[in-house]
Amino acid sequence: MDKKEKNQEIATLKEKFSNSQYFYITDSSTLSVEKINKFRRLCFNSNIEFRVSKNTLIRKALEQIEGGNYEALYPLLNGPTGVMFTTEGSAPARIIKEFRKDGEKPALKGAYIDSDVFVGDNQLDVLASLKSKNELIGDIISLLQSPAKNVISALQGSSSQKIAGLVKALSEREG
Repeated sequence: MDKKEKNQEIATLKEKFSNSQYFYITDSSTLSVEKINKFRRLCFNSNIEFRVSKNTLIRKALEQIEGGNYEALYPLLNGPTGVMFTTEGSAPARIIKEFRKDGEKPALKGAYIDSDVFVGDNQLDVLASLKSKNELIGDIISLLQSPAKNVISALQGSSSQKIAGLVKALSEREG
């Protein structure tokens, strides 16, 4: 790689890191060509970009991003490194877990999730259990609907006569 190609790769990585709230740093060094192609296909089908790059170029790209807090990731940049860029925080962890049913790789070196850094392969279960923004919104909506559902079911059930009686008694007191 000449200097021009390196600068282009740094610029590309910088743009990807800047535009991504979620990325994972992995080690897939011992995977065969067949297995790495299978892993890339899984990533592609899940809208995850998997990219292998040199550690020094990754570090230089991260260092050029203003306001980024990536220092905790720098020690992870050794040995073969692949980066997974995604729009959903837990998707790469789920892909890695699914793929690792057949082996130990790819190993998770670390992850950057919305300004939080997770270091080590032992964080994979935590990352896989993270809920997406849409899942959290769904949970909140169902929690907000729960009291209303309880009131409606109470009004429709056998206790509706009791409630109607109470409302009638209260209105007669006022009147």
